[in-house]
Amino acid sequence: MAKKITDNISWVGKVDWELKMFHGNELSTRRGSSYNAYLIRGASKTVLLDTVWGPYDKEFVARLKEEIPLDKIDAIVMQHNETDHSGALRELLREIPGTPVYCTAKGEAILRGHYHQDWNYVNVKTGDKLDLGGGESLTFIEAPMLHWPDTMFSYYNGCGGVLFSNDGFGQHYASESLFNDEVPQAEMMREAEKYFANILAPFCPMVTRKVKEILAMNLPLAMICPSHGVIWRRDPASIVQQYLLWADAYAENQITIVYDTMWNGTRAMAEAIARGIEAADGAVTVKLFNAAKFDKNNILTEIFHSKALLLGSPTINNGYSYAVAGLLEMVKGLKLKKKSAAAFGCYGWSGEGVKLLSEHLASAGFNIVDEGIRAQWNPDAAALAACEEYGKAFVSKLQ
Repeated sequence: MAKKITDNISWVGKVDWELKMFHGNELSTRRGSSYNAYLIRGASKTVLLDTVWGPYDKEFVARLKEEIPLDKIDAIVMQHNETDHSGALRELLREIPGTPVYCTAKGEAILRGHYHQDWNYVNVKTGDKLDLGGGESLTFIEAPMLHWPDTMFSYYNGCGGVLFSNDGFGQHYASESLFNDEVPQAEMMREAEKYFANILAPFCPMVTRKVKEILAMNLPLAMICPSHGVIWRRDPASIVQQYLLWADAYAENQITIVYDTMWNGTRAMAEAIARGIEAADGAVTVKLFNAAKFDKNNILTEIFHSKALLLGSPTINNGYSYAVAGLLEMVKGLKLKKKSAAAFGCYGWSGEGVKLLSEHLASAGFNIVDEGIRAQWNPDAAALAACEEYGKAFVSKLQ
């Protein structure tokens, strides 16, 4: 059902408590998500911003009818046209054909590509306004690659100023509450960082430019309403500033060790390296993850959070493990900056896995600290002692 945000803005979206994976199987959403759509009742025009994911299209339209006669909707604003936002548009326009659909030119191309419909498209660009009457309006702000080429934000100058930011400032986070001040803060921020690290990190330069552009407008801002997760009602500027931090080669004093293992030799090496790091620097946080057993997107978030990565695998078929290879490919796509790395692992006879990992970490943009460390067969006490010394030396090379 619809929920009031202000006297004239209602949330008309869908909370998806069951969602566990997103973008196919690329992104884990263990805390569910929401598809946020908003209805603004202006003095002379009523506008719908975005819709919901396709599986909920009929439910969305039926609930929208309970909130407002559909023929009273004067315009639909599609800020980004990935199907989790545009999925109910076709069902809605069957009911109200001819209703203008405001979107960027690239947005129109994407909608045509998805749905093959000749709808009443109205292309907009940064600075264009949709007059809502009574001196209030929506101002459109193009935000390409946050995170698709068609993305735009919409700024409403009523209610103290509301930024409808689509995928910007969002979280995959299902909650019974609409607002950021009504949910557990650590849990919410964890999901916000995971969302940024896995979705927006490849586009950090564009994030920085767009956020600074919006800040330079000096717009009053009472709320930020994203298309996933909670609405930023309390101190909305804080998430804006956090985005500037995350987009600027973000790293905390953490080293993440990620490995796969066949017969526990590489795991033992990982643990020994961790002991060496902790012995050399008691202030650094060290986290270990088995790439084959832990959530890959949570691991990526930890790597995003870290100043350095140690990546380990046994040599398998003249290469390295499937789990590490998949994770490394995903890390490369995130285009992380100013992070250090090295490789380690066990081997039986050929032993080139560590060298290959180092090469591929370098191609992913990491600063390779050294040639890494490897151990033949199952590491004995001397090999594990060498791993501890390696961990101590690794920390010193980061300083």
